[in-house]
Amino acid sequence: MKAYVTGSDGATLTEVPMPLPGDDQVLVRIRASSVNRADLMMREGSGVGFALPPGTVLGSEWAGEIVELGVGVEGFQVGDRVMGTGRGAFGEFKAADAHQIFRVPDSLDFSKAASLPTALTTMHNAVITVGQLKPGQSVLVQGASAGVGLMAMLIARYFGAGLVIGTSNDRERCERLAEFGADISLDSRDPEWVQRVLEATGGAGIDLVIDQVSGIVANQNLAATRVCGRIVNVGRLGGETGLFDFDLHAARRIDYVGVTFRTRSRDEIRDIFNAVRADLWPAIEAGKLNLPISQIFPFTEIEDAIAVMEQNRHFGKIVLTM
Repeated sequence: MKAYVTGSDGATLTEVPMPLPGDDQVLVRIRASSVNRADLMMREGSGVGFALPPGTVLGSEWAGEIVELGVGVEGFQVGDRVMGTGRGAFGEFKAADAHQIFRVPDSLDFSKAASLPTALTTMHNAVITVGQLKPGQSVLVQGASAGVGLMAMLIARYFGAGLVIGTSNDRERCERLAEFGADISLDSRDPEWVQRVLEATGGAGIDLVIDQVSGIVANQNLAATRVCGRIVNVGRLGGETGLFDFDLHAARRIDYVGVTFRTRSRDEIRDIFNAVRADLWPAIEAGKLNLPISQIFPFTEIEDAIAVMEQNRHFGKIVLTM
């Protein structure tokens, strides 16, 4: 099968052996996959914290149809349309854990379906499970114009957030955040953005910050968060390291939590998928949690799709079709 794999001279589109489904796995014919920012690092041989061996099939978000069932699989059958996450999305076929996939609602085509699994699982976990959002509370999403950021606002709104604030460092993208649930849209480069958050919350500060930027905004996030509020660190688009005001953190008694899928066990990931099914499935089927698709490329033009991701001028998801 054709696949986009790591190599000594970078990633290439080449022929690789067909995967075989193991116990509790399904073999999926990939029909669409999404390009995510983590794919840029993996393309250079980094597994975001660890090295990837040559020949690793890249990509982590996909949609397709089941063509074979492994031993022990229940609840699915050949021909089912499914979507999921897990390395190997940039190939014509993928062996996927049957407990880490979702059925594709009839209302979604494969391109739309491929845009959802990462955002759904990441942000339900960050906003609801770890962030512990309660109805009426306020939420600030740093880096809100990325696909997962847009999903964070949609989920917060769906669960009854009282005030949703989104940030972006691009004016045009910032202007579109209201379409996805933002009551207030802020430019994170504005030196006065913290003051605007405090004004919007009557001086108290925000209840929950979902931070995809980190680095340069870490201390500003602390200043914008209420006493005994919570910050969930999801991404580090603004830097993996930076200054941190420990005194402000202690004075405001902020609960600062980091989340990632890199160190989660298979059982933990299965629990996250089950939580999404339990809490969000009616909204998914009703089309309330859809993300915009910026561009769609044929799989053979994957290098062009990655170039668009590198330019970082898009709004929404970049999708490959097989």
